[in-house]
Amino acid sequence: MSDVLLTGPTWYAANGTAQRGDVLLRQGVVASLGSVDAPKDVERLDADGLVLLPGFVDLHTHLREPGREDTETIASGSRAAAVGGYTAVLAMANTDPVTDTAEAAERVLDLGRAAGLVDVVPVGAVTKGLDGGELAELGLMHRSRAGVTVFSDDGRCVADGRVMRRALEYVRAFDGVVSQHSQDPELADASACCHEGELSGRLGLPGWPPVAEASIIARDAMLAEHTGSRVHVAHVSTAEGLDVVRWAKARGVRMTAEVTPHHLALGTELLTGYDPTFKVNPPLRPDEDRRALVDGLLEGTIDAVATDHAPHARHDKEHAFVDAAFGMLGLETAFSVVHDLLVADGRLGWADLSRVMSVNPARIAGLARHGREVAEGAPASLVLVDPTARVTVDRATSQSLSHNTPWHGHTLSGAVHTTILRGTVTARGGKPTAC
Repeated sequence: MSDVLLTGPTWYAANGTAQRGDVLLRQGVVASLGSVDAPKDVERLDADGLVLLPGFVDLHTHLREPGREDTETIASGSRAAAVGGYTAVLAMANTDPVTDTAEAAERVLDLGRAAGLVDVVPVGAVTKGLDGGELAELGLMHRSRAGVTVFSDDGRCVADGRVMRRALEYVRAFDGVVSQHSQDPELADASACCHEGELSGRLGLPGWPPVAEASIIARDAMLAEHTGSRVHVAHVSTAEGLDVVRWAKARGVRMTAEVTPHHLALGTELLTGYDPTFKVNPPLRPDEDRRALVDGLLEGTIDAVATDHAPHARHDKEHAFVDAAFGMLGLETAFSVVHDLLVADGRLGWADLSRVMSVNPARIAGLARHGREVAEGAPASLVLVDPTARVTVDRATSQSLSHNTPWHGHTLSGAVHTTILRGTVTARGGKPTAC
């Protein structure tokens, strides 16, 4: 770990006040800000014109290891995350075998540490084998070296209310959180792949109605209120679901919610070409839902932007739409998508960007060493971004082992310049560095 001097960046206080000067990173923390008396042999990084933010934290990443190392590994996903400005990612439990034991969680933790580019935080399964029945080893996973605090059967809904209640009661003892994939299987089964409406009927695709999302969010809100526990809504996608989150928060329910960049920026009309790149779960929604999600993020009802990074091999995606795998890449493009959509036109300020991509995700996951305001004494897990850059996405240059990005060929404004994990540069100029 070497000392690093960032010369000339701009950073923002939580109230949005801009400051500019030099930033000295020493022994993994922000040592001084402003007019810095730096050692002569310090490594200097020219940050003039760049914006310095706390490193991004992703609440929702699929790294596929163990089980599908042909599509992603923890090492390759870590490279993608570092290039995308992330210093911590939460690795979902739907691997093979499932992360439903302390040993499995510790294995994910160790592989992340070996990669050394970002903090890989294991998410534990709520139920054994994601089968929705018997609870997994929640307490043992929490007490393990992995210290698991977030649990999710993502990819599947914890549909049984009794099981969800028991999980919430169990994690309350250590202030854990259950992240729910809100999809009532009786209203939208595993084949549902298009927003239910005129378009799904015209395309002949199985419909996914908004009530399938909203009804589970409402049930979980009531269970969280009853148990006093925390529940997190993964990838909220509909105006109806958002309304329930807003209602629950007004009641004082301990509920948080995330939205993906693709649900903010892409609409269901993209499905008309049957391109499986755009097949995600929950599905892309009409413009009225997309606009509602943007408003929900800007007003603070939605707490975080999370990627739902879901790599897939070509042989899993290149099928008829109904048979193709759900999901798309997100780690390397999330910042640029959000910047292009909301920051460039001034609707989302830099302090608010930090709130939804760094501060709130770290708080929800209980990551004390991440999501901290740029200040003296804070951990030096940071990202430098260039708001003037324009980047054309090329799937061939992706750090991921998979290439199922919806942004291929698109030019976006704003780019990640440098990522720093506890004082060590982990990515620069779109390439990961050795730690």
